[in-house]
Amino acid sequence: MGLLTNRVERNEIKPGDHIYTYRAVFAYSHHGIFVGGSKVVHFRPERNLDSSIYTSSNLLDPTFPRSTCPTFPDCGFRQPNSGVVLSCLDCFLRNGSLYCFEYGVTPSVFLAKVRGGTCTTAASDPLETVIHQAMYLLQNGFGNYDIFENNCEDFALYCKTGLLILDNLGIGRSGQASSMIGAPLAALLSSPLKLLMPSPIGVATVTAGMYCMTRYATDIGIRTDVIKVAVEDLAVNLGWAGRHDEAAEENEASNRQVVAL
Repeated sequence: MGLLTNRVERNEIKPGDHIYTYRAVFAYSHHGIFVGGSKVVHFRPERNLDSSIYTSSNLLDPTFPRSTCPTFPDCGFRQPNSGVVLSCLDCFLRNGSLYCFEYGVTPSVFLAKVRGGTCTTAASDPLETVIHQAMYLLQNGFGNYDIFENNCEDFALYCKTGLLILDNLGIGRSGQASSMIGAPLAALLSSPLKLLMPSPIGVATVTAGMYCMTRYATDIGIRTDVIKVAVEDLAVNLGWAGRHDEAAEENEASNRQVVAL
């Protein structure tokens, strides 16, 4: 992977890699964990999931319509009330290019990346741990989707590092969300400098510097408000253990009803 792009070919990724692709003409990126077998585990808003997507309940229902994926019949599997989805690589990419997120980069490389959501200074867990965490969350969920505090990049970053932010308020682990807020903030902070700097180039340079430092300060490898949390304890730390238990009971009851039929 180069300094300007993290684009890779399919034969270059391996199970446990954090991959992403761009949507809406590079307006934003969608992230997931490649778990092998041309399958990706990723996190999406529940409202955006198709009503015919597989769940543990309707997999047992012979009348339920099959997956629309022409290659993998289990593509789109998820648990009820969960936005964590198992998709094939083709459906995840949607004809987009494939990129691989970088871990353990140096501060100079991080700051050189113009766009957030492509790398972190934090180190990755062993790949087998990453896969375990992704598959565990596929079965148990990752809480409620939030574009700023708990999005697809936050999901992939947790699977790769096991790091959780102590304070649930504010920006999550996502570098993409930090960029969305950091750019307007940098422009706002640098606007008074227009009175002191006659050169537009000077103002632009300062604004770019502020933007990069904002991104760097919110990186999970730099922040001091993160802790290592085992995936089995994640529900308690995120505060949605009770909601998950209720969903699990509903799912178990539904499964018993289907088996009884």
